[in-house]
Amino acid sequence: MAGVPTADATILTGVALMNDDQAHWPPVEPIAAGLKGHCPRCGEGRLFSGFLSVGKRCGVCGLDYSFADAGDGPAVFVILLIGFLVVGLALWLEVSYGPPLWLHLLLWIPLTVVLSLVALRLIKGVLITLQYRNKAAEGRLDRPE
Repeated sequence: MAGVPTADATILTGVALMNDDQAHWPPVEPIAAGLKGHCPRCGEGRLFSGFLSVGKRCGVCGLDYSFADAGDGPAVFVILLIGFLVVGLALWLEVSYGPPLWLHLLLWIPLTVVLSLVALRLIKGVLITLQYRNKAAEGRLDRPE
């Protein structure tokens, strides 16, 4: 296929990790790739195999996603961002119009659930692509042996 970068043997076998990446791929904008749920290396393959579960590897370039560990980061960002938005809007609505409690429950609970699920997938994708781009790994202490 013309225009597709050639992968080396380690990538073809599927054992290449993030730090062993020797293939030459055009730069991918990590924020855009993460928001779209695409591979952080080629920008074309799918990052997620389910709604929030990360796949095993990219179907296009063969990148092994075993490095991908967003941890609790996406959940923290979702709690802070969506919480700020929903609580602020609920307070504004209460002070401005004073609706009954049932209206608050009917409005804010579904909105919070939907916004949280959407934001969780988007933020998880962005954090994983940024993790790949910056070669982030688990911290280690260098000890002379």
